[in-house]
This record gives sequence, structure tokens and C-alpha cells, in this order.
Amino acid sequence: MNELNLYVTVAVSGLAGLGMVVTAGLSGWREWVALKRRELDVRTAPEAAPTSNTGARIEIADLRERIRKLEAIAAGVDL
Repeated sequence: MNELNLYVTVAVSGLAGLGMVVTAGLSGWREWVALKRRELDVRTAPEAAPTSNTGARIEIADLRERIRKLEAIAAGVDL
């Protein structure tokens, strides 16, 4: 009977320790996810001054030029 009590005590202690480790891990995980959400909120926050329509057109033209160059490189054409 003494040996059985030892095994039960060790098993319960192990489960309690495992429960504490899991609880700490989940708490850390939740805090990490909250941190990443805050980072995304800051990154996607609206800018103080919205870009003008002209600026957007210039940016789109620049992107189209980059795409054209990448397509030429993919096709093996020297620019």
C-alpha cells in the first residue's frame, strides 16, 4: 500500500506540474497574440494625411513598370 501511495503522489505531482507549465505557456501565447494584433493595428491604422489621387497614379505607374521589367526578365529579353 505504501508503494501505491508513492506512485499516486508522484503522478498527481507530475500532473499538477504539467498543468502549471501548460497554463504558463497558454498565458504567454495569449500575450504574444495580443502583441501581434496591436502591431497589426498600428501598421494598418489610417495615415494622418491621405495620399492624393496623383500620388496613387504615380505609384500604380511605377508598379506597372516594375511588372513589365520582371516579365521581360522572365521572358529572357534584355532591356
